[in-house]
Amino acid sequence: MDIKSPALLKLKGALFGLLALIAGTLLLAPQFSWQSLGLLAITIWASCRTYYFCFYVLHHYVDPNFRYAGLWDLIKHGLRGR
Repeated sequence: MDIKSPALLKLKGALFGLLALIAGTLLLAPQFSWQSLGLLAITIWASCRTYYFCFYVLHHYVDPNFRYAGLWDLIKHGLRGR
């Protein structure tokens, strides 16, 4: 079932953001350090750039004809050596 309601999509995005905030806080809470905060920030940034690369750059610049539903489809497509 696809969510088509803009309000539900916004709620879903907000819940993902809240989940990330809670997880990051719990990760740093036991023993905070600036190094841990920096590494967490780099991890988040790099993950966002990887997502952008996989779902925007590859589709728009590398192979605009290939449609895939997620990372697993992308991996299978890459392994086939197209």
